[in-house]
Amino acid sequence: MTETVDVSQLRVGMFVHLDVGWMSHPFPLSSFKIASAEQIQTIQGLGLKQLRWSPERSDPAPVSLELPAHTAAAEEAPAPDPAELARRERAARLEAQLDAMRQCERQFSEACRDLRRINDCVQGEPEQAREATRQLSQALMDKMLVDGELCVRVLGEQQGDRLSAHVMNVTVISMLLGKALGFDAEEMMALGSGALLHDVGKLSLPDRLRLGHDNFSAAEQQHYREHVALGVAQGRRMGLTPQVLLVIAQHHELADASGYPSGVGLDKISTAARVVSMVNHYDNLCNAASVAQSLTPHEALSRMFAHARGKFDAVMLNAFIRLMGIYPPGSIVQLSDDRLAMVMSVNSARPLKPRVLVMDAGVPSEQALHLDLEQVPDLGIRRSLRSDQLPGRALEYLAPRKRLAYFFDVESPALEQA
Repeated sequence: MTETVDVSQLRVGMFVHLDVGWMSHPFPLSSFKIASAEQIQTIQGLGLKQLRWSPERSDPAPVSLELPAHTAAAEEAPAPDPAELARRERAARLEAQLDAMRQCERQFSEACRDLRRINDCVQGEPEQAREATRQLSQALMDKMLVDGELCVRVLGEQQGDRLSAHVMNVTVISMLLGKALGFDAEEMMALGSGALLHDVGKLSLPDRLRLGHDNFSAAEQQHYREHVALGVAQGRRMGLTPQVLLVIAQHHELADASGYPSGVGLDKISTAARVVSMVNHYDNLCNAASVAQSLTPHEALSRMFAHARGKFDAVMLNAFIRLMGIYPPGSIVQLSDDRLAMVMSVNSARPLKPRVLVMDAGVPSEQALHLDLEQVPDLGIRRSLRSDQLPGRALEYLAPRKRLAYFFDVESPALEQA
């Protein structure tokens, strides 16, 4: 349940909901618990007069100062029994879990929408496209450069434009990796803009060639590879900086000089382009043109490390594995107690202890709390599985994503202990 509060009455500890577009505020999520006076000042600076807040998800002490009379009277009622308290706590945690997922999915969709608007004006209004790209990069960076640990979350099955979803995946993960590597604000902006525009040259290709495919003819493959040069030419018309142009020009170059179009080695590839090239490679493995050819996130990361590590900057590859975890979000796993689960989110500070959705025949999947393995020291992940290794009921329950999409949020408290 939510209530309305005047922005002048905001207090630290209140769980608030900002009902505005995701680019209209700097917070990583639109629903969160206020942690500081600075956050209150930021909210008050948004021009809102009132906003919604959730009393049951707020800290009691600071909020109690502003409780309405009917709530204070309700506090005098007899306390519910322990079972009822446990039920309410679980319901609140489930709602918080669902709310976080909905927020991430909405922000991913809105970012993809903004990206499509950029693509729509690239040809006719290149300078406007450049400014819109800068604004989108800034919005993403603002949401990442916040206090608290960020976690990478796998989203529900995404519909619509696959090219935009791919570009957004690459952008989000690249910027998270840039943050983990200590990029400064200027470097993050160049990285974000370069990632958002790394495939801009594909807009000039026929639709059937925009997504690379293993069964292309030699002529089709050569035509497809021209998207790099087309992208650089378009970037120049947009007036992009040299740093951003290098990302577009080098996002298919590899450290061992086996990439294209120039075949340059690691020392000739810009730092931002190294990041985008690696993340682009990962997303193409997970989201291949043919679903049947797609690898699981764990398989993709394992292949990159075991068989292709020479193609990437070693420091960045190790940081990438720390960011995504040994079992990245979206991986199907068997736990050490033999239960089947899907990895839902990973905190890079604890990559071996992600949050998972555990198959439980007694609880519908949409009502299941994610299990934080960090809170269960004796429980871990035994191995990764493919979808075709799951029994029918587990396949239906866990519903592995055919197309992966990633976003991020600030790590929230543990949702379940066991």
